[in-house]
Amino acid sequence: MADTEETTTTTTTTFQDLGVVEELCVACQGLGWKFPTAIQKEAIPLALKGKDVIGLAETGSGKTGAFGLPLLQALIARPQRLFGLVLTPTRELAFQIKEQFDALGRGVGVTCVVVVGGLDITQQAVELAKRPHLIVATPGRLVDHLAKTKGFNLKLLKYLVMDEADRILNLDFEEEVDKILKELPRDRRTMLFSATMTSKVNKLQRAHLRDPVKVEVSSKYQTVTKLKQYMLFVPCKHKHLYLIHILNEIGSESVIVFCATQLSTLRTALMLRNLGLTAVPLYGKMTQNKRLGALSKFKAKERSILLATDVASRGLDIPSVDYVINFDVPMHSKNYIHRVGRTARAGKAGVAITLVSQYEVEVYQRIEELLNTRLEVYPVVKEEVLVLEDRVAEAERFAKIEMSRLDEKGGKRGHKRGADDGDDDETLGVRNRIKSRNNNQSHTRGPYAGVTGCRRRVCHSAGQPDRPFTRPEEDEGAGEARVRVAGEARVRVAGEGVCAGQPLPHTHPHLLQPGQVTQGITKEEYSERRTPSVEWQAGLADLELLLLPPRAPAYTVDYPTSTDR
Repeated sequence: MADTEETTTTTTTTFQDLGVVEELCVACQGLGWKFPTAIQKEAIPLALKGKDVIGLAETGSGKTGAFGLPLLQALIARPQRLFGLVLTPTRELAFQIKEQFDALGRGVGVTCVVVVGGLDITQQAVELAKRPHLIVATPGRLVDHLAKTKGFNLKLLKYLVMDEADRILNLDFEEEVDKILKELPRDRRTMLFSATMTSKVNKLQRAHLRDPVKVEVSSKYQTVTKLKQYMLFVPCKHKHLYLIHILNEIGSESVIVFCATQLSTLRTALMLRNLGLTAVPLYGKMTQNKRLGALSKFKAKERSILLATDVASRGLDIPSVDYVINFDVPMHSKNYIHRVGRTARAGKAGVAITLVSQYEVEVYQRIEELLNTRLEVYPVVKEEVLVLEDRVAEAERFAKIEMSRLDEKGGKRGHKRGADDGDDDETLGVRNRIKSRNNNQSHTRGPYAGVTGCRRRVCHSAGQPDRPFTRPEEDEGAGEARVRVAGEARVRVAGEGVCAGQPLPHTHPHLLQPGQVTQGITKEEYSERRTPSVEWQAGLADLELLLLPPRAPAYTVDYPTSTDR
């Protein structure tokens, strides 16, 4: 199930004690739900009384049962077509919720339809025309059907559930959610479940819930006690070496490896396959059939390694995951909780290992601060790791060749221009509109708005192998790439970079003082790191190129033209 029984209540409370009817209690036993979880114990009685409920609980706490059982019981009492709607942020979560509805409602003939992007909209329209009892949908595709599918409306809907509401709103679905809510009757019952009470969630509940009762199981981010957590400091250029070493030690046990981007996920999956490891990738821009196929292979243990972006970090119920490896440290600390929550579920033990490079130290420290603990160092023998260097380098080379071939065939990775990782067709348009608006505003905002004499240029060193560091007007003898500040420059950091030998914070601007020099990167280091990107903006002769490490987003230097030279 999407939210499994991780922690049962301390008493012997049963589902029958909560007021759940006999048919559904039998269905719960069939699913192995022996006792209600904490969120189920608090939310189900309130929902059965007809209250609007706000449930705050972490992933794996049993939220599906908390809203599914009251919804089905109300449907049994008053059978009606198009009775309930469940909104979810992701397609995979939608299919998992449908599986639970099918299992719980099998004995009473409940029909449920999934309406998500990535699948044939015409076939979905045919299924909606049959007027099912329940609809599980992502907001974008549901809005399409409300606007375009003839005869389809939700004017008589009785129940609305928003699962993972914080994620729905964080994915810029606010406009779609507003459109959906305008199509629903005011006398409906509403249940809203979220990991946190964000400002957007609070605004939504104040506007659309009637006298809601808030149920909060845990307000503190924490991991389950049976989860063993480790970290390992590794050089950025040797990350793949350490990953392969750990996977070899793990053997045939099931592993989810989380990467930061779609590109990193696919490249690492290809590298693992070249080394003979059974790996399958999962990321946002895969077609729905391929995403479901990847999950099915992993669940069926046809593949022991799942390479995934954060699209798999929340909501997905993948049983028997033995290990979680954070190949890239998550930029948002709370995402760490969701990632490692894929293992040690339903009372089972699990292991989480986080690989931390020199460019991820600050982000990792935020995770330790959130957990209020220091993670144990994962034991490895460095000499054993370095033995793999030649084999892994060869596998990486073949993976890059395969990636190039995919690009030559027309970008069959499925990643649309301008798409962020985890975007699908429903969110890409919204993100592009926001980016376009921000780009238009960037010319008129900021501390140096209207300053003349500045120019910006983005270079890719692969196109200038003989002159990786020098500007066109400089000679080829430059041995380092650095920014030297003669006046004052503001550095806006989109990710992690290196300045004065320390990681720059990615959440706020960093001010370079006059005369301060960033850490230089030599040609030898460049040759080891291969094809990094260079982004620079020249306003004064003292401002030289800034070379960034791989996977670190470029940061821009806004430099005013100085008349005091």
